[in-house]
Amino acid sequence: QEFVTVLVRDPRTQKEDSWHSYVDYEIFIHTNSMCFTRKTSCVRRRFREFVWLRQRLQSNAVLIQLPELPSKTPFFNMNNPHHVDHRRQGLQEFLEKILQDALLLSDSRLHLFLQTQLSPEDMEACVSGQTKYSVADAIHKFASLNRRFPIEDEERKKGKNDADSDSESSSSGLRPSDDSISCGCKASPASEES
Repeated sequence: QEFVTVLVRDPRTQKEDSWHSYVDYEIFIHTNSMCFTRKTSCVRRRFREFVWLRQRLQSNAVLIQLPELPSKTPFFNMNNPHHVDHRRQGLQEFLEKILQDALLLSDSRLHLFLQTQLSPEDMEACVSGQTKYSVADAIHKFASLNRRFPIEDEERKKGKNDADSDSESSSSGLRPSDDSISCGCKASPASEES
């Protein structure tokens, strides 16, 4: 039985500059689905990136009625724990519904959104073939940068010497040594925001 578990958690206030701040959320994915390059991952995303994702998914799947995001209210107060948690719950429900639709699961933007820290502009460039890296490459690179325990890097190097060199460029991106990666999120730098 395939499953996809998604959690939106750990809201944090990030300073963009001396005048502006925003809240971002950790998105944790654990799955055994063949649709996913990585079986465990976590990234941090802010509300405006969810808005971008919904717009892109809707433009690619015109006949599907996408779930709504929590409403963007002018009275949202990032210092109010109730407001922040209400939005977090809405974002989680949005992702849970999206991840149940096979057509939406085939969209590369969704996978880059959930499993890399690429900006929306970089995700668009990757999906349209304007980057030197593929979608699978981007996901693997991000995962290798976010390892919690240095020992995993040593184990991977040992395993890579034994593995067929073609597995590194495999478009499926499913390599057994990568599926056991522990997830350790870091706050994303504000510089990648538009």
